[in-house]
Amino acid sequence: MFEGKKTKNMFLTRALEKILADKEVKKAHHSQLRKACEVALGELYSKSGSSTLPPIKSKTNFIEADKYFLPFELACQSKCPRIVITSLDCLQKLIAYGHLTGSAPDSTAPGKKLIDRIIETICACFQGPQTDEGVQLQIIKALLTAVTSQHIEIHEGTVLQAVRTCYNIYLASKNLINQTTAKATLTQMLNVIFARMENQAAQEANGPVTPPTPSLTIPSTPSTPSTPATPAQESSSRTVSGEQEEQREQEEQGEQGPVYESPDPENGSDFCVAENEQTEADQESGAAPGQPPGAKFSHILQKDAFLVFRSLCKLSMKPLSDGPPDPKSHELRSKVLSLQLLLSILQNAGPIFKTNEMFINAIKQYLCVALSKNGVSSVPEVFELSLSIFLTLLSHFKTHLKMQIEVFFKEIFLYILETSTSSYDHKWMVIQTLTRICADAQSVVDIYVNYDCDLNAANIFERLVNDLSKIAQGRGGHELGTTPLQELTLRKKGLECLVSILKCMVEWSKDQYVNPNSQTSLGQEKPSEQESTETKAPETINRYGSINSLDSTASSGIGSYSTQMSGTDNPEQFEVLKQQKEIIEQGIDLFNKKPKRGIQYLQEQGMLGTTPEDLAQFLHQEERLDSTQVGEFLGDNDRFNKEVMYAYVDQMDFQGKDFVSALRMFLEGFRLPGEAQKIDRLMEKFAARYLECNQGQTLFASADTAYVLAYSIIMLTTDLHSPQVKNKMTKEQYIKMNRGINDSKDLPEEYLSAIYDEIAGKKIAMKETKELTMKSNKQSVASEKQRRLLYNVEMEQMAKTAKALMEAVSHVQAPFTSATHLEHVRPMFKLAWTPFLAAFSVGLQDCDDTEVASLCLEGIRCAIRIACIFSIQLERDAYVQALARFTLLTASSGISEMKQKNIDTIKTLITVAHTDGNYLGNSWHEIMKCISQLELAQLIGTGVKARYISGTVRGKEGFITSTKEQSNDEYLGLVGGTVDRKQIASIQESIGETSSQSVVVAVDRIFTGSTRLDGNAIVDFVRWLCAVSMDELASPTHPRMFSLQKIVEISYYNMGRIRLQWSRIWEVIGDHFNKVGCNSNEDVAIFAVDSLRQLSMKFLEKGELANFRFQKDFLRPFEHIMKKNRSPTIRDMVVRCIAQMVNSQAANIRSGWKNIFSVFHLAASDQDESIVELAFQTTGHIVTNVFEKHFAATIDSFQDAVKCLSEFACNASFPDTSMEAIRLIRHCAKYVSERPQVNYTSDDMNVAPEDRVWVRGWFPILFELSCIINRCKLDVRTRGLTVMFEVMKTYGHTFEKHWWQDLFRIVFRIFDNMKLIPSEWMTTTCNHALYAICDVFTQYFESLSDVLLDDILAQLYWCVQQDNEQLARSGTNCLENVVILNGEKFSLETWDKTCNCMLDIFKTTIPHALLTWRPAGADGDHLTTDCDLFLCVCVCSDGSLSVRPTEVQEQRLFAALLIKCVVQLELIQTIDNIVFFPATSKKEDAENFAAAQRDAVVIADVPVEIQDQGMYRYLTSEQLFKLLDCLLESHRFAKAFNSNNEQRTLLWKAGFKGKSKPNLLKQETSSLACGLRILFRMYTDESRQDAWEEVQRRLLNVCSEAVAYFLALTSESHREAWTNLLLLFLTKVLKISDERFKAHASRYYPLLCEIMQFDLIPELRAVLRKFYLRIGPVSPSGPSTWLMPNT
Repeated sequence: MFEGKKTKNMFLTRALEKILADKEVKKAHHSQLRKACEVALGELYSKSGSSTLPPIKSKTNFIEADKYFLPFELACQSKCPRIVITSLDCLQKLIAYGHLTGSAPDSTAPGKKLIDRIIETICACFQGPQTDEGVQLQIIKALLTAVTSQHIEIHEGTVLQAVRTCYNIYLASKNLINQTTAKATLTQMLNVIFARMENQAAQEANGPVTPPTPSLTIPSTPSTPSTPATPAQESSSRTVSGEQEEQREQEEQGEQGPVYESPDPENGSDFCVAENEQTEADQESGAAPGQPPGAKFSHILQKDAFLVFRSLCKLSMKPLSDGPPDPKSHELRSKVLSLQLLLSILQNAGPIFKTNEMFINAIKQYLCVALSKNGVSSVPEVFELSLSIFLTLLSHFKTHLKMQIEVFFKEIFLYILETSTSSYDHKWMVIQTLTRICADAQSVVDIYVNYDCDLNAANIFERLVNDLSKIAQGRGGHELGTTPLQELTLRKKGLECLVSILKCMVEWSKDQYVNPNSQTSLGQEKPSEQESTETKAPETINRYGSINSLDSTASSGIGSYSTQMSGTDNPEQFEVLKQQKEIIEQGIDLFNKKPKRGIQYLQEQGMLGTTPEDLAQFLHQEERLDSTQVGEFLGDNDRFNKEVMYAYVDQMDFQGKDFVSALRMFLEGFRLPGEAQKIDRLMEKFAARYLECNQGQTLFASADTAYVLAYSIIMLTTDLHSPQVKNKMTKEQYIKMNRGINDSKDLPEEYLSAIYDEIAGKKIAMKETKELTMKSNKQSVASEKQRRLLYNVEMEQMAKTAKALMEAVSHVQAPFTSATHLEHVRPMFKLAWTPFLAAFSVGLQDCDDTEVASLCLEGIRCAIRIACIFSIQLERDAYVQALARFTLLTASSGISEMKQKNIDTIKTLITVAHTDGNYLGNSWHEIMKCISQLELAQLIGTGVKARYISGTVRGKEGFITSTKEQSNDEYLGLVGGTVDRKQIASIQESIGETSSQSVVVAVDRIFTGSTRLDGNAIVDFVRWLCAVSMDELASPTHPRMFSLQKIVEISYYNMGRIRLQWSRIWEVIGDHFNKVGCNSNEDVAIFAVDSLRQLSMKFLEKGELANFRFQKDFLRPFEHIMKKNRSPTIRDMVVRCIAQMVNSQAANIRSGWKNIFSVFHLAASDQDESIVELAFQTTGHIVTNVFEKHFAATIDSFQDAVKCLSEFACNASFPDTSMEAIRLIRHCAKYVSERPQVNYTSDDMNVAPEDRVWVRGWFPILFELSCIINRCKLDVRTRGLTVMFEVMKTYGHTFEKHWWQDLFRIVFRIFDNMKLIPSEWMTTTCNHALYAICDVFTQYFESLSDVLLDDILAQLYWCVQQDNEQLARSGTNCLENVVILNGEKFSLETWDKTCNCMLDIFKTTIPHALLTWRPAGADGDHLTTDCDLFLCVCVCSDGSLSVRPTEVQEQRLFAALLIKCVVQLELIQTIDNIVFFPATSKKEDAENFAAAQRDAVVIADVPVEIQDQGMYRYLTSEQLFKLLDCLLESHRFAKAFNSNNEQRTLLWKAGFKGKSKPNLLKQETSSLACGLRILFRMYTDESRQDAWEEVQRRLLNVCSEAVAYFLALTSESHREAWTNLLLLFLTKVLKISDERFKAHASRYYPLLCEIMQFDLIPELRAVLRKFYLRIGPVSPSGPSTWLMPNT
């Protein structure tokens, strides 16, 4: 305590002594001062003697301080600078050390404290510019101490006064040091004021805080809440929260501008004096002026800050003097300073300032309005400061300032960018600011979400991008009077902004991007280009600070204080809003061309109601509508339009308005149409509505009055204000015009006079259609000076508009959404991709500046990245195409024009391929094309030539050949035109860089990196690589294989992929190899096949699990090439490749066998011996060795193997191979039989497991053998047939029944009609097959009878019907064999079938045509035949119908008839054999004959032993009768023919059957003989007694008929033929019992008597004799008794 007291006394005494010592004090007018000093000194001296000092805080202290203050107060009021300085210095120290707190009430002014008076005293020392400079400095020092001191408290007006004084010193002082000090002091003061407010709130939030060190606490009066003190520091250097930085920044800003010097004094002292009164008034309420009553300050410190802030805003709005601004002028410096201070406050704003409603409202009401005024200042420095403030607002306060930001963008930024007359400086600064805005992702996305997606806001993002794009393209900069260099810098800036925006979008959506190279496990570092985008802030922006240069919290901090303001971020909802907005904009656009169209469109889209009221409201509210069109629409006579117009007017309220104001209001919304009727309708409705709203008025008698008056006012305004009207109407004329309109009375004259005056003063402004300020583009403004003037006028106008709008929105609360979703980037990009692309394309196209090029390329890269991430294909392809175009590699102009920027483009393209490969899709096409052309460029650039060319030009080394055309060919499509040595050298130089190490490595990295692409991307990659490869190979003279080699490489790299992906890749590559392997250029094809071989070997090494098909897909190209390529070299090579695979990889091959056999199958039909030989050798090796070891693995392709062997067998050129192939097929059967348990899989899921061995094993073998039989020459097919049946016989015991059915379906194909043209076939193969079938049938009768009998019978029936005697005989023969061998096992049903078959054969082979045939040309019909086989019409080779020559027809007919006759005979024999075999009819006939000769016929009644053989005993009587019917029918036919002598003669003459007349004697006799034997056998069969009656009846009829026929015969030879028959008949009759004999004898006796008249052979006579002899003994009463009735 004591120390403090001491220092205080020391300060006081020294200061007072110094004052007294000053010679000025001696002067009379300072007597008061002198006296006060002496008193004070005396007191101090007396005190310093005594050691008992009262404590500082005692009551006496106040009085003491007061005492001591008086001399200083007087000293300050003295005009002497020395004294004033001493006094101020002492006061400053006292305050600094806390000795002077001034917390006592001021005795002179109630309600104030002493400290307020002290500060006032200090401030009063400043007397304007003339004040001594030392005094100025001391004032500044003292005030700074007072404001920043912890020991005293000053608030409200006093704070303002302190700040104002410093402000004025800065403005008024001529001393540069004083100016700088004042400015720094101001900054520090403001920092302290605002920091204290923030600290107080923070402490309050954290609970009461105890001071860290004991220091003097400030006594507080009840009126002010106390502030917790913090330790005292050296006051002059104290800084609070980053003050120093701030100060530094302020100083820097000070240096930017010119040095300011003193202004005139009145203005200098002009820091809003009025504020003080205002402050006092506000003090009680605690509210700021103009604020809603609810808003209160929670602490006096907040009020201090508020008042200072508001004062600065108002200061910044003071207008500048007219004329060009003077940088030294007082107003300008004041404006600049206030803006700088505001900027400082905003940049250091804390949470209270950012969130307290009072401050937010202050920003809206004062700062934003101030900005709108200064933001269009023509003074660059003011403009720049305004922009900086705006930036700060955007970063800290945007959530509260949605509407204000929109005004700022729309009315200032975009306006300046879009106006052609705006100055270069302005544009430059706007773009500088935009660069900062565009560098912050949050801001960019927020702008889109809050404005472009808001139905009521302007499309700021869209306009911004479009404007920047124009600037970046260098459009619209020409009238600026800018130098080319300035224009280029503007362009660069524009590009920079665009690139920034894109980078922000990339940054914003980065979470969705997958970099293929980050997934590497090879430890490869990221490429450097990548880092610039992905990991560090891009350099272009580094010049202005970090990427988030707006503020480090820009992206994250906003939400924390602004949640109450911001809406939630729902991307779908915003997208819907954006769509609606686009619809509305489109509708308005349409409306402005054709109102009805626009309305209809909006209604269709559901954006507008259909009632007149809805439409009227729309017309009122939508400001973007063209006012002329609105007027036209409302005035239209259409009923609906009228309804809308009525509704429109009815929605207006004219209550309490005078008539002219109401009319003005009415016409504000639209432009009156020109047509009188339309105006008439509108005015009529207006008048009606006016009266309706103002019903109490007494002026107008009726609505008519109002109507006429309204019309006259319109006429008046036109008359007075239209430049076309020369003679203006006078007031008298106007009054006169309106006479008698009020129900025949006049309106008061003074009323009309007032109307006239008002209209003359201000015309009724009808709403004009907004004319764009772009008009000035039309005529280039003459001089620079005029342009400047015009621009300044425009700026003024702009400022007015902006200010009005700002004031209008200052109280609006608009919710601001802080975007968080990355999905917003998609619609943003879709909206803006075209202007981006235009800017970058134009930049690359027409500007060689490297910086421009690198910006464009970076922009394109970012755009591609965004399009990729969101898979927006069209846009992505457009950007990649643009990039590809600027590489010049694919351009027709050729690479001779290549510059550095094109090389950079190539590098960019390669980088894109490297980093965005996963997303490129179809864009890979462009990239692959460029890489392909790049390789060609490298070849040219490095001077390599024919090395890569295949085909004709191979081997001609040397760079330039003698033939000119060849060198041209070389560059075709790349360089264009003819090329000579010099050009080539220059081209090589210009494209040399394409071969640089970095490019080559980067290209390689694309291919090696293909392994890291995802499953879909790799497919696109490969697909387009193949497409480009096809183009390369398409050149007829110089096909290139670059891409083909790359395909092989990436196949190697990617073979390790999962099978699912690999099979999709191979689908594409395999197809490509298919095409390339069939290329007409052999070198290309050889390369393809060889590559395939290498890949296949590698692929096969991996092996394959069962039931997979990957190998099959992989090896398919070999098949395709083999199938389609006819070149022997290539075919040979394919076979060799496959042979090599089999030899080295047999153990790993699974599904690949299918392809291998398929290739060999194709080779098997070749005519080239070496190909067939090698293929067959390998196939043989597989069948004999590989099958032995790996049968289970090859089982899937077993069928293919057999098929392949069959193909070898069918190659007629190599018979030895054919036989060997059949042997191998036989060998295959052995495998199947030995390994039935092998898992035969089946593609067809319907095949039962037990049938698989059939379907996949046996059936293929037998089927292929049947194919061999059907296709080959006789010796081969016979061998095939033999083997086929051998297999059946050998292994048939393992076959199931239904297998046999399948099998015989094939076997019967041998008899197919199609094959049966050559008879050789029938006589050999069919015959052979027929017997073999019957063999098999007999061997496996048990299994086959049910299954096959019908088929076999049908087949035999078919054989018999063929026109082939041999086959027909074989058919009946086989039938006989089958029945004789298996008949014992036949069931009844089987016998029925067999008998029916024979019946059918009989019926169809009776040659009826023999009886009906007539020679052509004879009377009656031409050729009558009942047999369609012998139609005379046939089809000629040319397809026309023709009648063949008769002889040919007859020969064919006769041949067919002959065969039928043969079949009949064969059949009779067959039946005979079947029934009686081995006892044949021949044998029996011979026996009968011999017996007759020996006369050894046993007398009747002695039973004869007949041994039953043949099938007789298995046949039922029914069946036997059926056979009998056949035999007898055959017999009758033969008889009929033999008896028809005339017909036989005809046939004989026509050449039927040899030299003698044709006859059917054999048929006639043998059929009857067989029938008789059957009947007699049945007649004597005890087991058939039930049939005897029928048998007897038949016997009697048949025999008597036969004998009668014999009697009728005329020819000797004919009768001879019957001898055996008669012998048989008589022998048999003689053997029957007496009882039966009677019936017979009585029937035959008369006939046999007749026989005697013929000359019979002795044997016959002997038998007859026995017959007659028997008649006697049979009946004792003699023959006559039982013969008579029948005679």
